[in-house]
Amino acid sequence: MRKLTLIRHAKSSWEHDVVDHERPLNTRGFKDAALVSKNLSKKYDLKFDKILSSDAVRARTTANIFMDHLGIDEEHINLSYKLYDFAGRDLFEVIKECDNNINSLLIFGHNHAITAFVNTYGDVHIDNVPTSGVVSIEFDIIDWNELKKGKTVLTLFPRDLKE
Repeated sequence: MRKLTLIRHAKSSWEHDVVDHERPLNTRGFKDAALVSKNLSKKYDLKFDKILSSDAVRARTTANIFMDHLGIDEEHINLSYKLYDFAGRDLFEVIKECDNNINSLLIFGHNHAITAFVNTYGDVHIDNVPTSGVVSIEFDIIDWNELKKGKTVLTLFPRDLKE
């Protein structure tokens, strides 16, 4: 059994005159990432064998916020330019290339790649994984390279936690 948790980066700012890869989070992004990650740490016993993140500023910052609230040292985050992917092809390849000693994988990335992936490989349709959204899928496979339809076991979005 393999478990994959995908987290879409938190809401980013368009106010800064920087290239897309360097866009920071906005105020809502910081708040939503903290809200969701605090909830995850309180309600779920999450353990990850490997943590990957897009190397874009907004994804790295989101990963750092989540790691802080989950009590995981940020040095465990592996950054990858391949995860700066919006279509999903590179995301799929990164997952398939994982070592088979990794049973639980966490990835911080971007839309539309995340929404496309969870709708292709999960069993719950999600119109759009929102910023700071979390989706976990379990796969009945031995080898990550055998990726096939799995079971969506967790969805957690900021709107679920706001009154």
